Amino acid sequence: MADSSRPNRKPRVRKTAPTVREKAQAAQSKVGSAKPKKFRRLARATTKPFRVVKIPSNPVTRFLGRIGRIIGKVLGWLVPRYFVNSWREVRLVTWPGRKETWRLTLAVVIFAIVFGAMVAGVDKVIDILFRKLVLK
Repeated sequence: MADSSRPNRKPRVRKTAPTVREKAQAAQSKVGSAKPKKFRRLARATTKPFRVVKIPSNPVTRFLGRIGRIIGKVLGWLVPRYFVNSWREVRLVTWPGRKETWRLTLAVVIFAIVFGAMVAGVDKVIDILFRKLVLK
């Protein structure tokens, strides 16, 4: 009878916390299209003359193209996938700005000083106890 008096409720569904990458992607989508990174701009600027040149299709260029693809495959086999995947992951990182970097650095320095003082204090207390109790 007690069950019939309760209203039917849906179970509560909890949202999972967004990951750092999801937060960064959301922030980047709010900003809109971000400026291309310096490296990409530099790469575009340096390769522009080569993109304009039209290479005629003849047996020599086709042969060189095949050789280039073979060399690329061999290098792909020689370079471990770990490094390739690591480089892709590094490119996805959203690096902190100058202000946030200084704030985080200051937090680490303060933590190191406090932790060092605590260890020194505990060491001093244990030293005093050891000298009075054991070396007496």
